[in-house]
Amino acid sequence: MPREKLGSRLGFILLSAGCAIGIGNVWKFPYMVGQYGGGAFVLIYLFFLVVLGVPVMTMEFSMGRASQKSPARLYQQLEPKGSKWHIHGYFAMAGNYLLMMFYTTVAGWMLNYFVSTATGKFEGASPQQVSNLFSDMLSSPVSSVVYMSIIVAFGFFVCSFSLQKGIERITKIMMTMLLVIMIVLAINSIFTDGGQEGLRFYLLPNFNKMKEIGIANVIAGAMNQAFFTLSLGIGAMAIFGSYIDKKRTLLGESVTVAVLDTFVAFCSGLIIFPACFAYDVEVTSGPSLIFITLPNIFNNMPLGRLWGTLFFVFMSFAALSTVLAVFENIISCNMDIFGWSRKKASIINLFIMLLLSLPCALGFNVFSGFTPFGDGSTVLDLEDFIVSNIFLPGGSLLFIFFCVSRYGWGWDSFVNEANSGRGLKVKKWMRPYMTFVLPVIVAIILVLGLKR
Repeated sequence: MPREKLGSRLGFILLSAGCAIGIGNVWKFPYMVGQYGGGAFVLIYLFFLVVLGVPVMTMEFSMGRASQKSPARLYQQLEPKGSKWHIHGYFAMAGNYLLMMFYTTVAGWMLNYFVSTATGKFEGASPQQVSNLFSDMLSSPVSSVVYMSIIVAFGFFVCSFSLQKGIERITKIMMTMLLVIMIVLAINSIFTDGGQEGLRFYLLPNFNKMKEIGIANVIAGAMNQAFFTLSLGIGAMAIFGSYIDKKRTLLGESVTVAVLDTFVAFCSGLIIFPACFAYDVEVTSGPSLIFITLPNIFNNMPLGRLWGTLFFVFMSFAALSTVLAVFENIISCNMDIFGWSRKKASIINLFIMLLLSLPCALGFNVFSGFTPFGDGSTVLDLEDFIVSNIFLPGGSLLFIFFCVSRYGWGWDSFVNEANSGRGLKVKKWMRPYMTFVLPVIVAIILVLGLKR
């Protein structure tokens, strides 16, 4: 059976960016900027995105395109005979399942908030009532499971169609709408009376503030965020590499995807910080920024219900773009391993994913007694820790070693694949950095993550 191909370069870029653009960009990035002092953090984050994220993404794309296989099978096509690199392929596949075990629940929260905002549930609510609504959502097993199930069902329904008619078509529509909504929201927020102070906090580096927080803490936070925002290490990017031709170099494509990913993260800050300062809301409020702080802002804003609804449409699209991309990865792995058709793989994984997602969906209510990291921690924290702190950096480290080592695929094979086509090429002077420095930085991220 011939391998499916994407219909256009735009489809490839939007799918890859859609996988990278997710809750990490529009939820985690703004609250980390708030907690780590604003503009200085943004500068350091951008630096690490270039020196960390782009090279590893280029490697994933190259392995996918050269092998023409899913992450579960790509090593078998590229590894030296008798080697055991392919074992990581199964861990990469498992990482996709683990990521979706908690991501589908959080995506369900975004959808829940869109419905609640659109139907006027937050209108006229006091700050305490807004906080209670968030707590009520978490404590309701029915609500959590229903919204999670809608996300899972929608994702596999879209992926069950052919590559071009399913995920590529829907992602193009969804990503275009996401970008339009985001720009409209950002413009509205920038011109909000009193929002200029928020722009200064966000855009002007304050190195004194950085010293207060601790330079090492800010650098570690920026390094982590730059790395995790691109979903590297579990083959989530490799799969899209396997669907494209050799017309364009892969370093150039990685830069394009990283720029789009950063643009969305940057715009989410333009939406949030001017509004926070305009309505005198604490920007360091952490994860609750989206679910408690922003509904209070929309309540005080002219046409707040409209802006709030658009914001949570934007959040839902960002979450769904990642869900669709990772589901595609899961389906492709199953098709390669078991020889299933796309529809069969979609139906079977629909039920598997519903089952695997239940512990997280019920982790704030039925299983709230399970606190893996002490009081206040949940199933989500455990699953997030395993993926973000072990699978992503550990998997990326293996991808790097495989591409630069003569015991793996090797530098020359990697560069030949990455540089096929026109565009930005991997240069000779990059070899020492990508062979010796890059793995050390990723190893530091892995060690710091394990010491949580």
